[in-house]
Amino acid sequence: MVTVLRAQGLRVVIFLNDHLPAHVHVFGDGEAKINLLGADGAPELVWADGMNRGDVRRAMRLATEQQGVLLARWEDIHGRTD
Repeated sequence: MVTVLRAQGLRVVIFLNDHLPAHVHVFGDGEAKINLLGADGAPELVWADGMNRGDVRRAMRLATEQQGVLLARWEDIHGRTD
């Protein structure tokens, strides 16, 4: 697991032995999994466990604002995004 970003009290990680589609796991009080390229090209929430709605909103906003950086880090670690 590689921490690729820390912001707004959240930690964004990419697991080393993970699978497509390109996604991140965001940890706060709980955890959320966010696909970096959803159906419309924007990040989309896959699931959230133990994370309150405010943290989920912050996680989604962070993934949206940093989408390019996070996709680049995914490619650094795993190669292609599709």
